Amino acid sequence: MTKNLTKLLAIASEAIAPAPARRPKLLVGPRGDELWALLEHRNGWYAFEGALHVLAAGARGPQSLERWNSPELWRGSYADLADGCVFFAEDIFGGQFALADERVWVFDPETGEREQLGETLDAWARAVLGDFETLTGQPIAHAWQTAHGPLGAGKRLAPKTPFVAGGEFALSNLYAADAVEAMRFRGDLAQQIRNLPDGAKIELKITE
Repeated sequence: MTKNLTKLLAIASEAIAPAPARRPKLLVGPRGDELWALLEHRNGWYAFEGALHVLAAGARGPQSLERWNSPELWRGSYADLADGCVFFAEDIFGGQFALADERVWVFDPETGEREQLGETLDAWARAVLGDFETLTGQPIAHAWQTAHGPLGAGKRLAPKTPFVAGGEFALSNLYAADAVEAMRFRGDLAQQIRNLPDGAKIELKITE
C-alpha cells in the first residue's frame, strides 16, 4: 500500500466482504491495478462515519463493484455521461469517485459532470485526507446520524430539492434514500438539464 492509502485505511472500517476470489474484468490499466491491490488488501470499507463508502469486489447485492457498474442497475440512466467510468466509491450524498482515462475523478450525480481529483489512487487518498469534510460530506453525515441514527447499508443522503435546483446542504433538505433509486432519479435529472444554459430555470419531470 502507498503512504496515503495506508493512512486512509488506518481510519477506515473493517472489510465489508471477504477477499475477492478473482479480479473483476472492469479493472484494467494502471489505475485498475491500484484499485485491485487496494481491494485485495481490504475488500470494501467505510470511513469518516460512513460518509465515504468504497465498494467491495465480488460481494453480493447491488453495491458490489461489478453490479454497481452494470448498465442495468443505474448508470444506464446517464447514457453517455457515464461512459468510460469505473465507479469505485461514493460520498454521503451519492457523489461518485470514478476511474477514467487513467485518472481519478469526482462524478456529480445531478449533472453527470466530472472533475479530476488526481492521477493515481494515492493522489485520491491524499485529497480525501486533506479535505474530507468537503469530499465526503462527513460533517453532515455526523449531524444527520446524530439526529436520526446510523445510516443503513445501501443508503445515502439525498436532497429533497436537488442541489442543482437550489436545494440546500442542510438536514431539513435531506433524507435517507436507497442509493440505487437515488442514482436513477438523478441520472434522469442530469439528462434533462445537460443542454440547458447556465442560469436556466429547471422544471423537474418525474418519470416511472
